[in-house]
Amino acid sequence: MTKPLISSYKKLLEKTKNIVTLSSAAAILHWDLETIMPPKGIKLRSLQLAMLSRIGHKMSTDPAIGRLLEETMKHPEYSSLDSVHKRNLYLIKKHYDEQTKLPEELVVETSKQEAITIDTWKKAKAAKDFLKFKPELEKLFNLKKQAAEILMKVKETATPYDALIDIFEPKMTFDAISKVFKELKQGLISVLRKCEASPKQPDTSLLKRGVPIETQQKIGKLLAEFIGYDVKSAKSGGRIDETEHPFTTGYYDDVRITTHYYKNKFASSIFSILHEGGHALYEQNLKSEWMFQPVGDACSMGFHESQSRFVENIVGRSREFWIYFLPKLKKITGNVLSDVDLDDFVHAINHVTPSKIRVEADEVTYGLHVIIRFNLERDLFANKITIDELPQIWNESYRKHLGVNIADDSEGVMQDTHWASGLYGYFPTYALGNIYSGQILARLEKDVQDWREQISKGDFRNVKQWLVKNVHSIGNLYNPPDLIKNITGRELTVDPYLNYLHEKYSGLYGF
Repeated sequence: MTKPLISSYKKLLEKTKNIVTLSSAAAILHWDLETIMPPKGIKLRSLQLAMLSRIGHKMSTDPAIGRLLEETMKHPEYSSLDSVHKRNLYLIKKHYDEQTKLPEELVVETSKQEAITIDTWKKAKAAKDFLKFKPELEKLFNLKKQAAEILMKVKETATPYDALIDIFEPKMTFDAISKVFKELKQGLISVLRKCEASPKQPDTSLLKRGVPIETQQKIGKLLAEFIGYDVKSAKSGGRIDETEHPFTTGYYDDVRITTHYYKNKFASSIFSILHEGGHALYEQNLKSEWMFQPVGDACSMGFHESQSRFVENIVGRSREFWIYFLPKLKKITGNVLSDVDLDDFVHAINHVTPSKIRVEADEVTYGLHVIIRFNLERDLFANKITIDELPQIWNESYRKHLGVNIADDSEGVMQDTHWASGLYGYFPTYALGNIYSGQILARLEKDVQDWREQISKGDFRNVKQWLVKNVHSIGNLYNPPDLIKNITGRELTVDPYLNYLHEKYSGLYGF
């Protein structure tokens, strides 16, 4: 690059660094809001987050960014730039074009309302009262709908909902996802029916044995140690804290995960820690030299979920993992699980049955929970249903698709934090993550053929290194459809994931 081109490019990256730094600060405030903030702090916190949003929007829409983009992208030597430079410029321009179309007051008001809505959701969920939640949810939904209608024009999507999907899964649309989800749903129901019909059913009562919270916290640290998520050393970049709904947040050197402990459901925290730990590994193993650059972010939330679901399910629910970890679990819990057989335990943690709660769902039915939410979001943004109708339609959808009856809105429409957080368009990424994880597994098995044996010996290093090389370190260099093809040699397809499920559960259930 010539001097003028280098100078303009570096100035753009410096502005991007400032935006990312501010965003990472806001993320920690959100973490505090969800974990240890005192109840009285919500009003101040909403103002703090609104102020950061205002500053961030001003920084993101700085006219100097537009001028610098024009200088670089119209420069005679632009074509000589490498793929990283061009990708950075593409992502900076995409962000700038979108942010400049969003009114500052809409961005600020949305950020403020998100904090208020999250706080209200927590109280309404505890009270099992959707009517307490509905007014704030409606306010936030209307703000997100305004933004979606604006972004639809900028992103040139067919619908406002497509514009929201693109935030989390670039270059994916409702129609494209629907086609894949149709195949996924058929495959999941096929496996579900075979599991239900099998006489070989697990005894899940062993998972209801009481394990003190303090003991579960120790278990969590052992799990973190196994996957290589450092929460103990003097150079650690992680934490495990408790919250109502588990999540991961942070950036590179400070990535925090959360869980929720239940005395009589000890497996819940085990798998939420593995899940969130998978997210954390992705964030902490992005290419260090790309820190603060757009290419230094994760590819998409679908790919993020592929990593969390891979660690949680493909590794964490495998028989090989429990060959290694069950003796440790027995030792740390005293006599609580001393009589538990390995195969009985593995079958219990992989019990397939329709349920009410998404985060507690088994691998087979989990995708059905996501598809329900995906369709509800579509209908909300297409004006086919209203916020007021959500509880009733939610309950009807669960009866129809999963055959379960919802007792109250806390285990129904209010079970997830996503809508309270304004994360419309996020839900489909969970099922996409499962599909990606199946394709990634098929590739891993060719490259690291003895990976299961390694896991059974307590060695996760080679699996982790493979994920770092093929997924984490690639960052945001490609859009999701291109990255999955680069990794696996195939377009997005449900076949490997369904094959994985069928092989695993036919072994467990004997069909």
